Amino acid sequence: MVNNGCLCCTVRGDLVKMLLKLVKQKGDKFDHIVIETTGLAKPGPVIETFCSDELVSKYVKLDGVVTMVDCKHAMKHLNEVKARWVVNEAVEQVAYADRIILNKIDLVNDAELEALTKKIKLINGMAQMKKAKFGDVDMDFVLGIGGYDLDRIEAEVQLQQSKETGHCHHGDAHGHHHDHVHDSAVTSVSIVSEGVLDLDEVNDWLERLVDEKGEDLYRLKGVISVNESTGRFVFQGVHSMLEGCPAKPWEPDEKRINKLVFIGRNLDEAALRKAFYGCLL
Repeated sequence: MVNNGCLCCTVRGDLVKMLLKLVKQKGDKFDHIVIETTGLAKPGPVIETFCSDELVSKYVKLDGVVTMVDCKHAMKHLNEVKARWVVNEAVEQVAYADRIILNKIDLVNDAELEALTKKIKLINGMAQMKKAKFGDVDMDFVLGIGGYDLDRIEAEVQLQQSKETGHCHHGDAHGHHHDHVHDSAVTSVSIVSEGVLDLDEVNDWLERLVDEKGEDLYRLKGVISVNESTGRFVFQGVHSMLEGCPAKPWEPDEKRINKLVFIGRNLDEAALRKAFYGCLL
C-alpha cells in the first residue's frame, strides 16, 4: 500500500519505491501485479512511471489499463462540465483504457446502455469492451493484455479497425467525427489508407506531433507500410513518449493497408489526415 492509498502524480515516487521493493523481496513469485487506483486518479502519471523510470522498466512492464465503468452513473460523470482546460477525470480514465468493463448492466435499459457504449467509443475507439454484472469477467480479459507490447500492436489495431463501420477503399480515412464539444474534447481518430509511406517523413511527423501536442495526446498506435521495407512497421506512444520497430513481412499478394489510431484532447482530425497523406509516396 502506498502512503496515502492513492495512486496519482503526488505519490508517483511512492509507487516506484513500492514496485522496486516488491521486485527485490518477491520478484520471482509474481506473474502479475495489479494496481488499483482511486476513482479520481489520473492514469497518465502511473503509465509514465513504467515507461520513463529506468529501474522500474528494467524489472516490470506495463501490461495494460483496465477501466471499470458504472453503467448506472457513468453518463452523468462523462458529461460533467469542467472549467476550461480542466480534463474530466472520468473521460480521461476511459481514454487511457486498453480494456473497458461495462459494469452494472442490469441497472440500465438497452437504450441507456447503447447510448453509453456509443459515448465511450467516441472517446476511445481502441479499447475492447465487455459487459458485466457485479464486475464478473474472465481473468484473461484483464490480464495478459499486451497493450504496450509492440509485438501485439498489429492485432490490437486490426481489432479496432474491425469495429469501424463501412468499408475501406484506396485513400479512405475513417475517423470518429464529433458534432459536439465538451470541456475536455477527448476523442479518438482512426486513419485507414492503402499505400506506402516515407519512413523519414513519418518519423518527422510523429516526433513533431508528440513534441508539440504530447500533453494532449493520450495514446497512439499504428501499423504502417514504409518504403525500403518488405515488412510492416509498428509504433505506439503515450504523451511525448514514442517507440516503433519493424514487424512481420507483408504477404506477396497482400494489400498494404496503413492503420493508425489516435486518442487525445482537442485532436485536429483534418490536420492529422493532411499530415498522414503528406507522408505517402
